[in-house]
Amino acid sequence: MSEAYGPGTARAGGGAAAEFAALAERAAELDLADPLRAKRAEFVLDDAEPPGAVRSDGTAPGGTPPGATASGGPPAGPPVVYLDGNSLGALPAAVPARVADVVAREWGELRIRSWTESGWWTAPERIGDRIAPLLGAARGQVVVGDSTSVNVLKAVVAGVRIAQSGAGAARNEVLVDATTFPTDGYVAESAARLTGCALRAVEPHEIAATAGPRTAVALVNHVDYRTGRLHDLPGTTAALHAVGVLAVWDLCHSAGALPVGLDEHGVDLAVGCTYKFLNGGPGSPAYLYVRRDLQPRFDSPLPGWNSHADPFAMSAGYQPADGSVRGRVGTPDILSMLALEAALGVWDGVAIEAVREKSLALSDFFLECVAALPGGPSLTPLTPLPHAERGSQVALRCADAEAVMGELIARGVVGDFRPPDVLRFGVTPLYTSFSDIYRAAGVLGEVLDDRR
Repeated sequence: MSEAYGPGTARAGGGAAAEFAALAERAAELDLADPLRAKRAEFVLDDAEPPGAVRSDGTAPGGTPPGATASGGPPAGPPVVYLDGNSLGALPAAVPARVADVVAREWGELRIRSWTESGWWTAPERIGDRIAPLLGAARGQVVVGDSTSVNVLKAVVAGVRIAQSGAGAARNEVLVDATTFPTDGYVAESAARLTGCALRAVEPHEIAATAGPRTAVALVNHVDYRTGRLHDLPGTTAALHAVGVLAVWDLCHSAGALPVGLDEHGVDLAVGCTYKFLNGGPGSPAYLYVRRDLQPRFDSPLPGWNSHADPFAMSAGYQPADGSVRGRVGTPDILSMLALEAALGVWDGVAIEAVREKSLALSDFFLECVAALPGGPSLTPLTPLPHAERGSQVALRCADAEAVMGELIARGVVGDFRPPDVLRFGVTPLYTSFSDIYRAAGVLGEVLDDRR
């Protein structure tokens, strides 16, 4: 870990309360040393400037003088701490103006001409190429469009068809991560029926050992959505390939939070959403990755006119296009797609390795703050402590978790809850600060104290 996120100076005793209070100073030091600190200003947040910023006119972030509100009344409460970017990323500040231009000029004035003049028609591949570096993929392998669920269906069915071609005809089994987000399981079951395969749900750490000569495809989540556990993509992919099985990875909770290395590790197919760590907005289109050498054999279960080799020929027979275009189906959802493209501008000049380093530092600090809370609240970390096993969230087991999260949100700390008893806090390194983490832990302690 770099010096920017190194441990602070230990301070002498004073009890649990003093120990926790000392972490506030540490948070401020970490924020000031944070190489990604300036990125926070590129998002629409309650304080749309880096933590600790003071403008030349003496105003604090948010546009109000210290100690006052814009109306001159008493100070408002502290700004909301947003730790739910693993469900919905914050709004990048450049998006509203771009969407307004798309609506008013490209749609309002150019109208149908925008399919060519404004680049609407090629947006799915263009934006896919913009996302590709964040996945460790070369250009021409990622296409944007549809939802994650739809792309899971495409990937699993096409993967089975590839696996069953030629000498693999006997492969009639699909493995699915038993801890998966429910939609993956639902879609995998349907995909298995469509391809005449049996479906087996297997714990992620057992998938590599379970796969065998009958297995066609394994669908695995890179990060567990409840606990934040990071699964072994390189090792699992290599083990699957050793027995002739295609690896399909769901990257919803890892893309934009940590290096994925799709090309480096030879992943066959991958899917993911763009509204979490990629900040594309509610319902923003998902993406599909098909490794370049598999593209000629990618046989989509949803052959639409947008993936036709000559879509405007309007021919009766389907002839798939070459390249990543083969993953398209129907007319792209232009408004949300171009909002996503604008949102991706926040990644300019950012290395995913730097994001990962800060992510781990943030989650380490959160766990440290929780452990230091006075009164010893009964919270059990579910997020793995080893960095190699951790995604970009902190999950805590807590009695009455749903009610506790409701009270946290009422007090200005936004995380989320997963049944039956899990508090989730997403750390999004482009805009989450160490001061955010300290305040969130402190408010959590207050809520738990009040409930005793």
